[in-house]
Amino acid sequence: MSDYTEILKQIGLNFRVERTKQGLSQEKFAERANVHTNYIGKIERGEQNLTIKKIVDLTNSLNIPVENILNF
Repeated sequence: MSDYTEILKQIGLNFRVERTKQGLSQEKFAERANVHTNYIGKIERGEQNLTIKKIVDLTNSLNIPVENILNF
């Protein structure tokens, strides 16, 4: 069984990897996703609990499949 905090950390790491692959700063990613920069930081540190809708919105703003983020 998985611990949800570890899953949040992995999702955050996956977002960071995808963001940096595209050469985006947290600020640019936040701008694309129409969220605050602090929100992106919390996601990437695994501190923000995300809904499925928000994960889909964020992956769409990076133009990547959801599978890239939910791959553990």
